[in-house]
Amino acid sequence: MTVTEKAAAPAAERAGRPMVRAEGVTKRYGPIEVLKGIDLTVAPGEVTCLLGPSGSGKSTFLRCINHLERIDGGQLWVDGDLVGYRRQGDRLHELKAREVARRRRDIGMVFQRFNLFPHLTALGNIIEAPVRVLGTPREAARAEAMRLLERVGLAEKAGSYPGQLSGGQQQRVAIARALAMHPKLMLFDEPTSALDPELVGDVLDVMKGLAADGMTMVVVTHEMGFAREVADSVAFLDGGVVVESGTPADVLGDPRHERTRAFLEKVL
Repeated sequence: MTVTEKAAAPAAERAGRPMVRAEGVTKRYGPIEVLKGIDLTVAPGEVTCLLGPSGSGKSTFLRCINHLERIDGGQLWVDGDLVGYRRQGDRLHELKAREVARRRRDIGMVFQRFNLFPHLTALGNIIEAPVRVLGTPREAARAEAMRLLERVGLAEKAGSYPGQLSGGQQQRVAIARALAMHPKLMLFDEPTSALDPELVGDVLDVMKGLAADGMTMVVVTHEMGFAREVADSVAFLDGGVVVESGTPADVLGDPRHERTRAFLEKVL
């Protein structure tokens, strides 16, 4: 094998494996089993939308991908790495907090509530993690933050504090903040559910732009139009399991399962 072929091999291996793979993932809180064996695969560059009623396990599963919640059974991989664990021989060993945090850098997450630091400007919120976590020089981080603010249509709000921004503007800053860490995967937990209807479109437009650029995304959403237009795959969850999955045309246009059909009749 030539040097060029050796260099290309890891890239080819990465290209051929899923960005997210879940096998039999379970999660319980005391006696309540929230996830009852989730199987799901998300390819690199793919947008997957998780749909389902409240309490179906969508947000819990999303938090498990980022190891904000520890799974109780099954296995979960992000870009080939076990989430929260490392394998040594035939045994799994739980990662220490520092290594969990290091791996989490590669995964951006945007929540329902924007979780911006209220004492920092939009610019300050975006540069905080690159400077403190990645060690990026402050001027370089500032230049990148301004580029990201321009990308989400908020360059003129760089000096504004969260309290001076609308909900939609805060959410776009939160997206820019996640992108500043150069993630390989973006997780969105109902990013428009806390917004007034007239503010939803601006946030969805930013997400559509990310999808067009090839960002791998897992999106918990009730925005059926977004799922139909942007998603490569859709998974309908109910009762802690994936009831049905497939292309948007199949799941939204011609659902096979009665539970999926009943849900879509109420939301469409």
